[in-house]
This record gives sequence, structure tokens and C-alpha cells, in this order.
Amino acid sequence: MSDPKVNDLTFQAATVNGSGSQSANMVLTRAIFSMGIPVAPKNVFPSNIEGLPTWYQLRITPEGYMARKGDPDVLVALNPVTWANDLKAVRPGGAVIHEEAYSTAGVRDDVTYYPVPFSKLAKTRIESDTLRKQLTNLLYVGVVAGLLGIPKDRLEHGVQRVFQTKPKAWQVNVDAINVGYDYWEQNFRDRPCGFRLEQLTGKVDDLVLVEGNQATALGALMGGVTVAAWYPITPSSSVCENLIAYADRFRVDPKTGEKLISVVQAEDELAALGMAIGAGWAGARAMTSTSGPGISLMAEFSGLAYYAEIPVVIFDIQRVGPSTGLPTRTMQGDVSFAYSLSHGDTRHIVLLPGNVEECYEFARTAFDLADRFQTPVFVLSDLDLGMNLWMTRKFSYPDHGFDRGKLLSAERLAELKGDWGRYRDVDGDGIPWRTLPGTDHPLAGYFTRGSGHDENARYTESAETYARNMDRLARKLEGAREVLPQPVLDEPGSQIGLIAFGSTDSAVAEARALLSAQGLRIDYLRLRALPLSAAVAQFVARHERVYVVEQNRDGQVYDLIRLELAPDQVGKLRSIRNYDGQPIPAEAITRPLMELEAVPV
Repeated sequence: MSDPKVNDLTFQAATVNGSGSQSANMVLTRAIFSMGIPVAPKNVFPSNIEGLPTWYQLRITPEGYMARKGDPDVLVALNPVTWANDLKAVRPGGAVIHEEAYSTAGVRDDVTYYPVPFSKLAKTRIESDTLRKQLTNLLYVGVVAGLLGIPKDRLEHGVQRVFQTKPKAWQVNVDAINVGYDYWEQNFRDRPCGFRLEQLTGKVDDLVLVEGNQATALGALMGGVTVAAWYPITPSSSVCENLIAYADRFRVDPKTGEKLISVVQAEDELAALGMAIGAGWAGARAMTSTSGPGISLMAEFSGLAYYAEIPVVIFDIQRVGPSTGLPTRTMQGDVSFAYSLSHGDTRHIVLLPGNVEECYEFARTAFDLADRFQTPVFVLSDLDLGMNLWMTRKFSYPDHGFDRGKLLSAERLAELKGDWGRYRDVDGDGIPWRTLPGTDHPLAGYFTRGSGHDENARYTESAETYARNMDRLARKLEGAREVLPQPVLDEPGSQIGLIAFGSTDSAVAEARALLSAQGLRIDYLRLRALPLSAAVAQFVARHERVYVVEQNRDGQVYDLIRLELAPDQVGKLRSIRNYDGQPIPAEAITRPLMELEAVPV
């Protein structure tokens, strides 16, 4: 056998949902990461509690690529239902660790098999009847460790990180891993694998592993949220679950023990947004988190907050639709819907984080923007970004205070002598001044209206007044374009451009490197917010052809960009789309782009 590939492989575990395999996979991931090796985990799990197939893919590359790769090099197969298909997917020259009872006769001869009697080992070597099911998966961690050369002390580190709140569980998990490791030593030590892991330095220094939903929750906390109303829905539930955990640590009065944040689980998504809007109207920094079916229910309330000009933040962790769709698959299919959510002429501010650091930063920023522009702000992540671990730099502590926007105090009201109107545009930017309930001045009050109203918040059905108000709302949003997070540009000087957003960024980074190696350089603009910055049209104007890459069927951002281009620029755009529910791999970008550019594949 030729020398093994070092620190460059894709590992996949095929197990049964609810079997405890997630803990085993996390131990393996943490152990490898602690060796200084870049990792990129991806979960593919079913939308039920237990019993159906689940897959975990761990990509390992010296370059630190974080996009999904696809077919595995090393497979752990512990699900008889998917065994045949899982085996077919392994790359030639790969390694297959499988339950000994699975037949390999006449199937493939271009992979190396490592049959392990997992069931028998569990029955004979794991004493605890109650933990046997969960600990069985730790056996394959030991076998994989032996096969790839993961040191035992790194495995112990992985156990301690995964079970850091349950130190009593450390030894029993380490013991189960050692059973698998010993089996590898006794049976497979002389059966080499074509892949090897070795300690690295300088690749993951100062990086941590964080899920996007964790980062979002921490960012919301740093953004000053004091009210969160939510209804559980995959894949957004862990946003508020993490927020609750963080709040229990950091939002409690140290003297009285009183909680300084209110988190309410509502009866449904509609009620959750209604509660958050009410809190925002009262002056709280308020939020809700949901996914596509949830924002479908929130359309009317979104329009109320837009028209009545009430700040609120809505986190949408996107999944596959329409309808219930594929609840545990990823997509970027809510962009155009969230941007215009409600009937009538409605446009919202939408933030598009592309990594977990931006999940943290944009969560903070969203509350400032909601207060500044007195409007709902949507933050669109997705399942891939939200529920998978990503390598990231450590987050920075906020270096500035909150922007509460145009708030009138009692003192300012006294200076105005009552000469103010809730919906007046006195500064020419479309943003009116507001008061908060409880402001100690007799002229602070006004009627908050979701129906027709004039500049002084009085009810009216005047056609002229309605049109004037709608024009002001549009002017307010226009002013947001250059205040929102601006696009990230990387232009080495190609005539070909590429536009993407959100979690697609990781695949774009790898795709550009692969294309560059073949002599095809691509300039890149990453969108980070709607409405679009002027930089987008300028980018298109500088290039002969521009490809818009997104994870939805209909090319939603492609269409939004075309709507804002000059007629002579529209023909430059091309659309590349990936919408199978799996995180987009680099190949889904390189292959169609090379075909469209007539580059030999």
C-alpha cells in the first residue's frame, strides 16, 4: 500500500437516530480538533425522535475547508437498513468499519473492510444494561481511533469536553472507547488504512467550535435582549434554548437572584411574535426565533410592526419547504418571503450571516437596527449554519453601547411643548421620533395604529395621507441600505464575478480555490443584508458575467438583484442553484460554472 493520506479525509457514521451516536461523534470530533487538525462536522438526521437512519459526516482537510464533501473515505456502518447504499457511497480505496453480521460478499473489492462484532462486544464488555445502547457507539470511536492514529489522551479530552457537565460519566465512556480500541489492536493492527491523522500546529490556534444557534443566542444576549417569546420548531429551537442557558448565567441579579430577562414559550408562532411586538412597543429589546412554517404564520403581525413602526427582531433558521417540507434539511428558501412578509407593499430589513461569527455579530446588530429604524429586522440563518459545529475565531466583546434610535424623553417633550407627532418625518430620513409607554409627560402618549393614520397617529382614510406615509416608509428603508452590513468583496481582477450569501460562503471559498488551480479566477461578492447595497450593482457593472449562487430552486436572490439593475446590466447575471436539502458542496458550484464557462471538466 502507498503512503497514507495525512489529515485529509471525509469520515461518515451511519447509525440509527436516538441511539446516542451523536455523543460518540462529538467525542471523535473534539478529539481530532484537539490534535490541531481542522474539522467540519455535518449532521444529517431524520425528523423523528428515534428509529430512522441518521448520518454524521466529518470532513478533515489541512486547508480547513468547511463545506460538505459528499462521499466518505472512511465509513462506520451500524444501520442494516442503509448498509447497501452506505457502502456504495464510499470512495474507492476507502475503509469500511461495519457490524460483523453485515455481508460483504460480492459487493465491492476496492475498499478495505474492518468487521467488528459491535453487538457481541456490547453485551459482553459493557456491564450497564441501562447505558449499553448509548455506549455501544463509543466502541466505534475506539476502532476509528486505532485505525487513524488518534492518541488515547486526545480521546479522553474529547470525552471530557462532551460530558463536561457530567464528570461521573467520563470513565464509563472512556472504558467503552478502550473496548473498541483494544479490538482494533488485537484484530486490525496489521491491516493498514489509506488515511492517517497526525498532530498539527498553527492551523486551529485561537479557534473554537461553535454552533450558529449558540452564537446567535449569545449575540442576542450581548445585544441587550430582555424579552424573548418563542415556540419550538426545528431547526430554530436551540436559539432560545441556548438563550435561556446563557441568561441563567449572565442575566440574573447577583444580589436578589431575580432574572433580568423574560423568556416565554407561547402557544404558537403567531402568539410568540405578538408578544415580542408588544414588548418592543413597550421599549424592551424583544425577539422571537422560528423557521419557515413559523414565519408563514407571522405574516400579519409582521405587517403590523412594519406599518405601526415597532422594533422587533425575528430569527429565521431556514429549513426545506414548502409546507412541512423536510424539517431537518437545510435551505435558503425564505429570503424573498421574509423580505416582503405581509400583504400590501412591505419591505423588511434582512440580515444574512455567512458564518458563526456573523451569527453572533448580526444578532447584536439586529437590535440596534430595529430600534434605529423602528421596524422588524429579520436575521436569516439556516439549519447547516445553525445546528452544526463550525470553527471560528473567538468572539469579541461589544465595544460600543446600544443604539436606541430616536427616543423622546420627558425633558425633550417639555422643550417641544407638545409639538410632535409620532409619524412625522422631521429629519428628512423617513424615521419619526417616538416615546415609550410610561414616559413621565402628559403629551407623551399616542395611539399606535395598524390602520390608516396621519403624521400625528390619528385615524384617517385619506388617500393622500396614506400615500405620503407609505412613501416615508420606503424612504426610511432606502436610508438603511448603506447602514446595514455591507457586502464583503474579494476582487483579484477577473471579468467573471460570483455573488453568494449565508452558509454558501464556505463552499464558495473552496470552489474558488479549485477553479483558480485550473486557471479560472473568480471575483467574489458576499451579500450580507437586504435591501441591497449600491455595491452590488457596481460589482455587476465591473464584470462581464456574474453568477449568483444560492440554495433554493427559484433563484430568489438572483431575481432580487435583477430587479434593481439597470436594464443593460440584467443580461450579465447567471443563476447557479442547489436545493436538495443537503449543505452545498464546492462541486455544486465548480461543475456548472465550468460548464457554463466552457472549461473542460
